[in-house]
Amino acid sequence: MITRDEIRELAAFSADPKIGACALSFYFQPDTPQDRSHRGEAILAKDLVKRALKEAEGKGRNGGLHADLDRILEVAGRLRGQARARAVFACSAQNFWKEFDLPPLLGATRIFIQSRFQLKPLATLLGAQPTLRVAIVDRQRARFFDLRLDELHERDAIVHMLSRSAANYGYQGYDAGHAERRISDEALQHFKAVAERLRSGREKGLWERLIVGCQDSNWPEFESHLHPNVRQRMIGRFSADVASVGSEEIRDRANAIVKRWTEERGRLKADEALSFAKSNGRGVSGLRRVLQALETGEVQTLFLTENYSARAVECANCGHLDAHVVASCVACGSPTRELADVTDAIIPLAIRRDIELFYLKNHAELDRAGNIAALLRFRADQNRTGQMAVAS
Repeated sequence: MITRDEIRELAAFSADPKIGACALSFYFQPDTPQDRSHRGEAILAKDLVKRALKEAEGKGRNGGLHADLDRILEVAGRLRGQARARAVFACSAQNFWKEFDLPPLLGATRIFIQSRFQLKPLATLLGAQPTLRVAIVDRQRARFFDLRLDELHERDAIVHMLSRSAANYGYQGYDAGHAERRISDEALQHFKAVAERLRSGREKGLWERLIVGCQDSNWPEFESHLHPNVRQRMIGRFSADVASVGSEEIRDRANAIVKRWTEERGRLKADEALSFAKSNGRGVSGLRRVLQALETGEVQTLFLTENYSARAVECANCGHLDAHVVASCVACGSPTRELADVTDAIIPLAIRRDIELFYLKNHAELDRAGNIAALLRFRADQNRTGQMAVAS
């Protein structure tokens, strides 16, 4: 499972042109096999490697790249028949090699050879996903899981065994009323302990968003004990029995909730950003204005249409990005290099700065606004009193 720190490491990497280095990114998407040998996947990988080698030789980039591509070919051979996707990031000239297993949602098997790692497939997959905690709860047990993409890991549990059934107390249930109250009080203490565990984990930064699995009959009682901050961080609930629910069902039900929440959140926040942009508030749209906001550190959340791409230039000296294709940097006067796709520079920048990133489908207003927009933490051009309008 890829971590945020590992993604930041990839985003910070830059191939050193002085030693002829280049950053190689390989994404392997398993396909439906035509036969049991899975030869189609191996053939596709070999074809991609051959084309990459030919392209590298044509541009005079060879050397260590051959070793990386040969190693990629070995990796692809081992992946035949694997259900999960794989991402590999390599630069032998700078002694860099990382492999990660991913959900099979990458779209296609691809190779990129650039000055920095190609992170768009990862950003599409991971950009807006928070650290998730899943709690499965009943009146005497609770199980806690971490969910990252399609990987579910159980962390710990709480078990409070209740007293015997009230019907077994006294002669023909003479003391049943007292026993019922005792059992209810034990369940109450259990729910409080679970709620406290969740509150403590949230305050320690162990999770950002919460999903609860709980039977409908128990939910009102348990919910009443949740701390307000925990309740605000909850994104959904599903009905589940702790004793019988399996990991696969937990993962699937939780992932469905995450998908709905992410899509709704992305759309609502994009609408907010575009509304602010129209009123000259904490929002901007269009490539030129978004690049300016990124440079001044104003951006809190970035929105792109699903297949957004645009040309731009990047200063090789100071890193300034310009929507206008100019030969010299307007900031420092140094030569610029053209970017066929400006997202190759925007995405690593967003990752390094922990900017929330959404790729949106079928958002007509974002299409009309230039296919790119941002919600801002503050507006630097409106900071006249010395106080920033910090985003809530």
